[in-house]
Amino acid sequence: MSAPAVPPAPTADRRLALAEALVRFLESGDPEPGLLAPDVFCDLVLPCWRLQAQGADDAVALRRSGHPTRGQVWRHRVDPTPTGFVLEAEEVWDEGGDRWSCRELFRADVGEHGITELAVYCTGDWDAARVAEHAASVRLLRP
Repeated sequence: MSAPAVPPAPTADRRLALAEALVRFLESGDPEPGLLAPDVFCDLVLPCWRLQAQGADDAVALRRSGHPTRGQVWRHRVDPTPTGFVLEAEEVWDEGGDRWSCRELFRADVGEHGITELAVYCTGDWDAARVAEHAASVRLLRP
């Protein structure tokens, strides 16, 4: 009896291409074909809550429920891992007449059909009042 075949590790180019496609999805709300595997598992951790989705459609719906409008990822960093990548991102968007922002960390595992596992850690969404309160209270050493 032979051992089950282990799929090859994703190439660095593939991991980085999927990370950039994830950034475009964060901005548009529309995933490109091949970004998410059909059976992707998404685990979203918020400051006081945790949500999960199984399957590409449910993962997209989870994203859209928290960020229903287009936005901009104005800063991000990608670090490849042996099985995928880690993406750190800062987003801004307009919703309900206010400017919102958040910082997020995404850990993605990549398979043959796209991202197979996605863990998302989010600071929570800050409106303009929270951003101003923070700026008045704290001097950051780096932006």
